[in-house]
Amino acid sequence: MYKYPNTRKEAVKDVLHGVELVDNYRWLEDNNSEEVKAWDKAQNDFTKEYTSKLPQNEWLFHKLNENAKYDQVSSLRTLRKSDRIFQSQKKKDEEKWVLYTADNSEAEMRILINPNDWAEDETLAFWVPTQDGTMLAYGVAKGGNEAPVIKIMDIADGNHHSDTVKGWKQYITSWLPDNSGFYYVSNPLKGEVPAGEEFYWRKVYLHKLGTDSSEDIEIFKDDVKETWCSVSLSHDNKYLFYNKGVFYKNAVWIEEFNSGNKMAVSDDFDCEYGVYYFEDKLYIVTNKNAPNRKVFVTSTANPGKENWKELIPEKKFKIDSFAIINGKLYVTYMKNVQTEIRIYELDGTFIKNIALPDTGAASVWGKPDGGTIWVWFSSFTYPGTTFEYNFDSNKLEVFFQPDIKIDYSNMTTKQIWYKSKDGTEIPMFIIHNKDIVLNGNNPTQLYGYGGFNVSLEPGFSTSKALWLQAGGVYVVANLRGGGEFGEEWHRAGMHDKKQNVFDDFIAAAEWLIENKYTCPEKLAVHGGSNGGLLIGAIVTQRPDLMKAALCAVPLLDMIRYHHSSIANIWTEEYGNADNPEQFEYILKYSPYHNVRDNEKYPATMITTGINDARVDPFHARKLTALLQEKNTSDNPIYLLVKDSSGHGGGTTQTIMFKQHAEEMAFVMDQLGMTVPE
Repeated sequence: MYKYPNTRKEAVKDVLHGVELVDNYRWLEDNNSEEVKAWDKAQNDFTKEYTSKLPQNEWLFHKLNENAKYDQVSSLRTLRKSDRIFQSQKKKDEEKWVLYTADNSEAEMRILINPNDWAEDETLAFWVPTQDGTMLAYGVAKGGNEAPVIKIMDIADGNHHSDTVKGWKQYITSWLPDNSGFYYVSNPLKGEVPAGEEFYWRKVYLHKLGTDSSEDIEIFKDDVKETWCSVSLSHDNKYLFYNKGVFYKNAVWIEEFNSGNKMAVSDDFDCEYGVYYFEDKLYIVTNKNAPNRKVFVTSTANPGKENWKELIPEKKFKIDSFAIINGKLYVTYMKNVQTEIRIYELDGTFIKNIALPDTGAASVWGKPDGGTIWVWFSSFTYPGTTFEYNFDSNKLEVFFQPDIKIDYSNMTTKQIWYKSKDGTEIPMFIIHNKDIVLNGNNPTQLYGYGGFNVSLEPGFSTSKALWLQAGGVYVVANLRGGGEFGEEWHRAGMHDKKQNVFDDFIAAAEWLIENKYTCPEKLAVHGGSNGGLLIGAIVTQRPDLMKAALCAVPLLDMIRYHHSSIANIWTEEYGNADNPEQFEYILKYSPYHNVRDNEKYPATMITTGINDARVDPFHARKLTALLQEKNTSDNPIYLLVKDSSGHGGGTTQTIMFKQHAEEMAFVMDQLGMTVPE
């Protein structure tokens, strides 16, 4: 057995709805405790003593540096009142993206903001130029904490203004047309609201340049703790759009700029409303009585629901995104987890589909009233590529494709459908080398998410390619709870139906085993965030099904999850254990509460970011401690607490490579995968 770091037990008893729950590791919830910090360090030291000796770790880090470092550029951004252009670039050896600008498309680009000159844990969170391109607002965040601080600079000379604004987690939404100020959203500071509620109660302010933040004008605010709000100015400066919502429900108002007359587009918070503006008309994309979404149109003069006219009816497959570009409607559909982009006239007349290079995932963007039309495309075997789209010829011209030094010609993808426990057909992508032998002995990594209406679309990554290069099979299961097939698919995996998600994932693993792709000793499961909850549930419900589990930034104590940071907003997805009916079904699957005595658990690595702004690190700590206590198998239980990391991993390229190498080395080692020659 493994000599884990010592973890003391201190029983805390709760009685919820007549059920007594004993929590021996409640003390690990205190992020500020010196004892907890020392425990984190001891766990990290224990884990790194193992990973540092793995040849797979060294090989992966070397290969990531060799193959995942390449020049990257964004599309060009132009302005409404200026010829100035902007572009984000990252040279292969740079740790962070750099913002460039030029006076016009013919001029040479120069560096405007280079976060590589900042502290290692500081990142550029966003940037918003004025319409005439003379000033720039941008946000600086630290350690992946998702709490940027707004800075203002003059673009010509790089000098900064001394302006500061209210609150924390500051994001600018729009500049005023005359550059005299900007709208921004922020959260209240500690002491302004009850302890812990500083993660909620967002407000929108108007800041005038050169004034003290105490003079900032409150424009809009959350009147319910968990809602979020924003205000933005239309591209032609005619209208302000007010948006307020929670998960899966929102309301929208418009106001003719500076008129003070706010009119409701939809204010009943009954479903999702995406509102798009062009030439005094509003185009509303909604799932109201349409799980796959449809499009309405109305005028800005009469925006209320009673004046809406259906423009594009609901179809078999869901509308994934919507854009108005060059006076046309570009509607992106998700068709069997692959993208189809349809172009319509403003009156809803269908024109044509964009001819994509292959089946995969794509997005399209551009300005409502003219300019370049941009398309991005990727698949599991096609690196993410940015194209310029020619409407007249219906052709894509490569604007930028990364120079990836990996031969992916031997990689192939198949999409299969399998039956879940209740008979529901679930799609799954299987990516492998063309010369695979179905002998039931292939090291296989099964990835899933299954929540929050999020879709797992095809996408290329060098890490997946390296996995295949090492002889592995990579599988993505499109579970219920996601957004692949509209709101009904999502709702089939939330609240009291959450077990469907776990059943779908279990059935995927069983299908791979039955069809000789792999076997339990060669199967690893992987997921993060809500997908970390998925992996925690699979480990506790079916520990016999896999050899290894990688559980990243997870939710695991579902009885107490809603008491930390912003997590109370997720009760819309999971429910709330304070409710007796919801407590009953949550307790049945909460991973932390379903660890059994004398159970043989798979090798498990649980990861968390110390600055995670979404999922509190206590989840990872507590399940690690409990599994280390209860596990009777010969498989190890590891914890990685990542410094300078938030919910999405490290702040620099090198840190992310090191983290990824450690995690994948663990999986390779547990599945018996050696370093390729």
